Amino acid sequence: MYKVYDKWAEIARYSFKENYDEVNFRDIDHIVFAGMGGSGSLSDVFSSILSKTDIHVKVVKGYILPKTVDDRTLVITTSVSGNTKETLNILDAASKLRCNVIAFSSGGKIQHFCKKHEIEYRKIPIYHSPRASFTAYLYSMLKILKPIIPIKNIDIKESLQNMEKIQKNISSLNLNENNQSLKIAEWITGIPLIYYPFGLKATAIRFKNSLQENAKVHAITEDVIESCHNGIVAWERSSSVQPILIQGKDDHIKTKERWNIIKEYFYQNKIDYREVISIEGGILSKLINMIYILDYCSIYKAILTETDPTPVKSIDFIKKRLS
Repeated sequence: MYKVYDKWAEIARYSFKENYDEVNFRDIDHIVFAGMGGSGSLSDVFSSILSKTDIHVKVVKGYILPKTVDDRTLVITTSVSGNTKETLNILDAASKLRCNVIAFSSGGKIQHFCKKHEIEYRKIPIYHSPRASFTAYLYSMLKILKPIIPIKNIDIKESLQNMEKIQKNISSLNLNENNQSLKIAEWITGIPLIYYPFGLKATAIRFKNSLQENAKVHAITEDVIESCHNGIVAWERSSSVQPILIQGKDDHIKTKERWNIIKEYFYQNKIDYREVISIEGGILSKLINMIYILDYCSIYKAILTETDPTPVKSIDFIKKRLS
């Protein structure tokens, strides 16, 4: 797995240059992204990218399409394996409506379904596993959805360059005290509680999922603003939970105020915490840079605890029993 992560930037650049046909959907004002697990992480990232546009976005992680789907809706389903039951259910439901639909996978049942029902489909290769294929799918989809996703080539280029820079710091070729991902992994000994601001929710969810799948450890996420109305109270008792603060360089001024107050609270109550702060740049650069750092952290955490990050036996157990 680490060999794939060492090449994430290279895979991303190659994927964006691939000769995929772009989509040709018109008059879209509503997008529904559907996917589970590693594929669902892609939905969260696209939702963040589109958060400041006039397009209404809904992320579905389950079986049910929102009632608001109409002829101006684009339903985008992603299943790297091509066999995810929940995503197939969404694809089936969308195919029976008057909405626009496109599906992404590495093949599987989704490819066959799309061919049978004449649904727009793009095949993207899998690298090792769905979660390790993140950059391949993200940058391929950015290329294919270019007419709909309002992101400039200069922003794509910036994100790729930043990935290459951080790769030198966090890859397996730099196993020393300067490796940011390794330092966080070594610090995590309990249950990480990942605090995030509005714009970086996708990174927090992705980090939680990666810790659970790769390192096989429990992890929690909390919105930093909402937590001040409930979750903060739990710190009045000692526990094995460890706070990690995911912060954006240009967080809202009131969010920055909240970060400072929470850090003061942790300091006064002798609660050790770690910070991960985004780089400068566009939303894509911020998201992919932090996801790269934190995903690699989950792999280092697995290695430090002598855990093979690849197998997901519990997920296999559930999938075998689903009808």
